[in-house]
Amino acid sequence: MTRAFLAILKRDLMLASRAGGGGELALVFFLTLVVLVPFALGPDLNLLSRIGPAILWLGALLSTLIGLDRLFQSDEEDGSLDLIRASALPLELSVLAKGLAHWLTTGLPLALAAPLLGLLVALPVDAMLPVAATLLVGTPALSFIGAAAAALTAGLRRGGLILPVLVAPLTIPVLIFGVSAANSALGGTVPFLTPFLILCALTLGSIVIGTVAAAVALRQAD
Repeated sequence: MTRAFLAILKRDLMLASRAGGGGELALVFFLTLVVLVPFALGPDLNLLSRIGPAILWLGALLSTLIGLDRLFQSDEEDGSLDLIRASALPLELSVLAKGLAHWLTTGLPLALAAPLLGLLVALPVDAMLPVAATLLVGTPALSFIGAAAAALTAGLRRGGLILPVLVAPLTIPVLIFGVSAANSALGGTVPFLTPFLILCALTLGSIVIGTVAAAVALRQAD
């Protein structure tokens, strides 16, 4: 099972690197959004600093949606999904491998780029690492919530249009506590660890629930 799990993980990582439109496109979109928002808000650095964490988190959410519809749809089109269903590896572990590959190519680069992009939204230097930590912990939840929605729309011809509508409401708790933890790092009244630990719990729950929900949806579509 370990070899099969690693094989799916390696396959998805290789496909993402060959396509050239996975993590690279998400990172470029993230950078574009973070660069454009300060121009729209004007030269008010205090306002920009206050809403900087929200800008980074919103950018991370929108960037995660890029290419998410292809997570299972491409496998459905070329028949790979039938082989995954028929393999000895439990479907939940297959979904876990694919969701992990999506996060490694999308969410992880966004979290690593956050300290540098924090300069564009006037974040204090001492707040950059905590804000990056919230993205590092919270972006897996976005990937696995998206994986469950992608599994529901895998068999639809225009599932990519429905996917954001399904994902956006489910990510609201993650956004709330992610931004709350990031704002606490800027000197808020709430201790940083309180919303950060809740964010960690939401991510763990999203990984479990998202994996199981995606596997159930793929079985129903079989």
